[in-house]
Amino acid sequence: MRKLALFLYFKVFGWQIVGNKNFSKDTVKKAVIIAAPHTSFYDFFVGICLRKIVNVKTNFIGKKELFRWPLGLYFKSVGGVALDRTPGQNKVQAIALLFKNKREFRLTLAPEGTRGKVKEWKTGFYYIAKEANVPIIMFTLDFKNKQNKISEPFYPTHDSTADLACIRSFFKDVVGKVPDYS
Repeated sequence: MRKLALFLYFKVFGWQIVGNKNFSKDTVKKAVIIAAPHTSFYDFFVGICLRKIVNVKTNFIGKKELFRWPLGLYFKSVGGVALDRTPGQNKVQAIALLFKNKREFRLTLAPEGTRGKVKEWKTGFYYIAKEANVPIIMFTLDFKNKQNKISEPFYPTHDSTADLACIRSFFKDVVGKVPDYS
């Protein structure tokens, strides 16, 4: 599968990896990974290829209803974790607990929370990282330049305003598959 991912990513899609090329399963065992801008279902295919190329297992969360037979087996096999989204729960704490209960867990999230145009990102990713005491790794889905830029691990501080501005600046001028949503 890795050879297929390499062929598709570099030869067919024409993408390149820039930035933290040393990111591997051995260097960061736990992290919140944010991918932006998330504007299309095509982002999933780029992400799947990228994770095969850099040889890092990543996870995602989905509502528990998605993990029923028969799709549940597939979602679990590609790193999916079911989340009970019952109202009234503290989802940040519930997700941070996933980190504490696993030896290796890299949670990938789209900070926009949707594939559509948004004015403000959701900040749950930031507070999950703080609560779980894990770094945030950013990667771009830049369709204009056909690049996935990967950041060094970023550890949240006590200044959320400055941290979020710094994180946001990593994605400056990045254009998604659907430019109007970027």
